[in-house]
Amino acid sequence: MKPTTRPNPILASGALSLLAVAVSVGAEYLVSTVAQFNSALAAAQPGDTILLANQVWTNADLLFKKNGTPTQPVTLRAQTPGHVIFSGQSRLRVAGSWLVVDGLRFENGYYTNGGSAVISFRESSSVLATNCAVLNCAIVNYNPPLASVDSKWVSIYGLSNRVENCFFQGKSNLGATLVVWLPSSPTNLANHHIIRRNHFGFRPPLGENGAETIRIGDSATSFNLSRTLVEENLFRACNGEIETVSNKSCENVYRYNTFERCEGTLTLRHGNRCEVYGNWFLGRGAPQSGGVRIIGEDHLVFNNYFDGLTGTGLRSAICFVNGVPNSALNEYFQVQRARVLFNTIVNCVRPITIGQTVTGGTLPPADCIVANNLVLGSNSPLVSVVTAPTNLLWSGNLFFGATVGVSDPGILVTNPLLSLAADGLWRPASNSPARDAAVGDAPWLTEDFDGQIRGNLKDVGCDEISDGPVLRRPLTVADVGPMWMRSVGPIRSVTVASNTVWLAWEALPGFRYRVFYSTNLNHWLAGPTVLAESATATWADDGSQTGGRPPIGTRFYRLALEF
Repeated sequence: MKPTTRPNPILASGALSLLAVAVSVGAEYLVSTVAQFNSALAAAQPGDTILLANQVWTNADLLFKKNGTPTQPVTLRAQTPGHVIFSGQSRLRVAGSWLVVDGLRFENGYYTNGGSAVISFRESSSVLATNCAVLNCAIVNYNPPLASVDSKWVSIYGLSNRVENCFFQGKSNLGATLVVWLPSSPTNLANHHIIRRNHFGFRPPLGENGAETIRIGDSATSFNLSRTLVEENLFRACNGEIETVSNKSCENVYRYNTFERCEGTLTLRHGNRCEVYGNWFLGRGAPQSGGVRIIGEDHLVFNNYFDGLTGTGLRSAICFVNGVPNSALNEYFQVQRARVLFNTIVNCVRPITIGQTVTGGTLPPADCIVANNLVLGSNSPLVSVVTAPTNLLWSGNLFFGATVGVSDPGILVTNPLLSLAADGLWRPASNSPARDAAVGDAPWLTEDFDGQIRGNLKDVGCDEISDGPVLRRPLTVADVGPMWMRSVGPIRSVTVASNTVWLAWEALPGFRYRVFYSTNLNHWLAGPTVLAESATATWADDGSQTGGRPPIGTRFYRLALEF
């Protein structure tokens, strides 16, 4: 099999001339069988690409083991992203360094043999991946027949690996969707993995423990450093169990994620010194929807927005859990020195629960700080104290709308003057008592939840009153997941008649497309799904599915492929 090379013209300008230079960027190998893949892999050099042919790969077991370089990785890519489908008993193992996997799709099958995941960042316990990336891939409904069979979809081992812009939906059996595994030793070697801009779609309730969407570490390694970054992911109806995200290691960061209609919480289950900030928890009234559950020491939870959560007790917007004396690794360690700062909690059934009891849990939270939070709700009490905390400091908080449940000078009961803004978020008015009312200077806090600058005088809650640009917002399916699901080509034609906008685009028959619309190109709303019955799909915006007839000339559209 002979590779092909693609010359890359690079223009180099000098004082008197313009010169075009052809530079080889690596060979490409197009393969259509596992045997051809193995041959191409043996011949591949740093900078080369192996293209998997567009087809259904049934029972394909690929070991992508090679070493690239930081500037010339070895890449395994779909010939056409989304059109390379692995089914049956297929799996992929990534082992080595500086490897990139791009554009693959797993569905209509499952993999459970030997405890390996569908995608695993290792060959064996001694041959791991370092600086490798899985990008723009999808795993959909890839489940064994029995829900009681434990399997994982993605297992991350090694150091400095990434899972980005992927789509995961429909896992219905036992086992976390994505797991970061830590070695038993050394305990102070952080792995620095990144889980970014992924779309975690619907996961049905399992009815028992062991159905997390993300788990970082486990009980045995919960005191080990991980320093994994989980950012800009969308979690939609991830209902497998109470722990949508299960933290079981130290010094991880969870930021800028959106949790929508999830019947669970971001749970700091084990481990210490984690940070949770800039996230959106949007219950939309979904039953048992929750926020952040705190267990362990020295966690920092700030700049988060909680809205419409219905959970109580362990599923409250913010829950401090009791600890177990002399806790075993798999039990509950006492909450100590947690800081919950500058959060906004709106229209949640139970905004804050303190000292929630668990089996054997008699140690209340100790030496914690709850400061500069804004809480608005109509359900009493706003704070449920199950077990009285030890030395908890309330400072600079604004509560309103129902009985607080706690009497403390660090809680001011006053109307924060919130209103529902055009972007669907509850924001303070310019004359809100939250303005410049935060207690303490917090010099480390330089911006609010949507990226606006905070000065020396800070506002209470996650939202700083500002005319500055909004850099972040709740994520939609148009922002995350594989590029091939979001970028489906241009809308081919747009016609307008009788205040109705007609769209047409080239499509794949049998696929569904989501229409998104906007009036300003910044805030996009999800419209209907359209089933393509031929190579051309059409849709008419007459206002019935988008909240009113479109103002001609001021509405924008884009498309995303949707399973």
